Amino acid sequence: MSWIDVGAVTDIPLRGARVVKTPAGCVALFRTETAEVFATSNTCAHKGGPLSEGIVHGRHVTCPLHNWVWSLETGEAQGADDGRIATYPTRIEGGRILIDGAAIGKRTAA
Repeated sequence: MSWIDVGAVTDIPLRGARVVKTPAGCVALFRTETAEVFATSNTCAHKGGPLSEGIVHGRHVTCPLHNWVWSLETGEAQGADDGRIATYPTRIEGGRILIDGAAIGKRTAA
């Protein structure tokens, strides 16, 4: 894995998100109430809503457009027929968020 520093953990409020722009598109970084950090596609697979503007609850985010709920761990839609968003490995070192650049590079632009 090729880890890229994308900012401080404290840059993201608890139960909040921020967007990182990459050549392959926008990635949403989410911080849960327990300070876990997850990275996913910022685009809802249902109707293309901006997931970073959704509500973070537990290890899930609810799309602000149509209330679809996505797992931040697996990218799977919860309670919907089908659908998946991309997820990317993250880790925290010294209070900094690192995201796997190799995984981002494998993503195709939307």
